[in-house]
Amino acid sequence: MKKRWPDFLRLHAKPGLWALIGLAILLAACAPAVQTAPPKDTITPFPTSTATASLTPTASNTPTTNPTPTLTPPPTPAVLAGAGDISICGQEGDDQTAALLKTAMPDAVFTAGDNTNGSGTFEEYITCFDASWGYFRHMIRPAPGNHDYYTEKNAQSYFQYFGEAAGEPGKGYYSWDLGDWHLIALNSNCPNIDGCGPDSPQVQWLREDLQANRDRCVLAYWHHPRWTSGLAGNSFWLQAFWDALYEYGAEIVVSGHDHNYERFAPVGPAGQPDPERGIRQFVVGTGGASQRGFAEPLPFSEVRNSGDFGILLFRLYPDRYEWEFIPVEGGDFRDSGSGQCHKD
Repeated sequence: MKKRWPDFLRLHAKPGLWALIGLAILLAACAPAVQTAPPKDTITPFPTSTATASLTPTASNTPTTNPTPTLTPPPTPAVLAGAGDISICGQEGDDQTAALLKTAMPDAVFTAGDNTNGSGTFEEYITCFDASWGYFRHMIRPAPGNHDYYTEKNAQSYFQYFGEAAGEPGKGYYSWDLGDWHLIALNSNCPNIDGCGPDSPQVQWLREDLQANRDRCVLAYWHHPRWTSGLAGNSFWLQAFWDALYEYGAEIVVSGHDHNYERFAPVGPAGQPDPERGIRQFVVGTGGASQRGFAEPLPFSEVRNSGDFGILLFRLYPDRYEWEFIPVEGGDFRDSGSGQCHKD
């Protein structure tokens, strides 16, 4: 049976229109059915935080790098070395101690008097002293001894040989600086320089010099020892030196005259033990002149030795010091230690 088109199409459609209608019907019949997907479940996410960039790392997720510390190198000490009672023509002790100085290579050299143990003539200085310790003449800061006044009351040859390094001629006392330390050379030959009492020109100058250098550690040196267990005996006429140095907080005193080595505990003006503010004294008459022994040891004498030539070396730091007695080749005695400055 033949299919029939609806009447409204058969009756009213034009031939071209029929073609289009037929094509549309054909396409609709061939197209696949469109399926509607069922609605999906709605997923509610967990709450999230918004990350904010930060330039500051946290300990939990970023390693912290500590800055490299700046290392402060330890202070380099100023090195001072020397002795007293040094040369005697015809003897070799001063040649041996001069060899020690060449090995020690100090920044400066002190002498504690009796640089020549003869008569203190200029010829002795040139012939004997200069042949040994003269190698260090440019760096020696001397102090005069009693032998320097044997020939001439004004120690003219002593001042002529050392020149400006010996201080003003006729006085023989002066001061100078080495590193952070203040050093004072005094003249203990008191009858030749208008005395050494509290009102003497030298002690008045000493007090003024100490006042001007209160912020420095202080080492003073001269020839005759204020305290000694040696045969020369204590130099009581130098009490004003000790009083002034103690009052202003000096640390060290070095002397010669007795031909031996002796170290004392720090003491006050009357020789009383004072480990906090006392002055430590060394007798170092070991520069090359013949050695001699001791009498009855003083109560505060800590170390004594006779028979070994040698030099005393100081390492001077800004707030402390170290000492070392170094004997010549073949010597057995040694002494070393350290102490603190009194400055606050």
